[in-house]
Amino acid sequence: MLTHNSQFEKELKQLIGQIIEERKDTLSNGLAVVDYPAYKHHVGIIQGLRLALEMCDEAALVIERRKRN
Repeated sequence: MLTHNSQFEKELKQLIGQIIEERKDTLSNGLAVVDYPAYKHHVGIIQGLRLALEMCDEAALVIERRKRN
């Protein structure tokens, strides 16, 4: 059984993953990319979301380390 925090983390990661996929689709279809600055903007958003996923994993590791001590 997942705790509330585990459920929250799982859902958050899924939502972030969905947004990343939507942004990638937008970039590959060229729908929102009218110039290079717009492209950079969308790529930056994707990078930021990926960083957020990494930080979720890092936070989970920190919590696990604290539980062990």
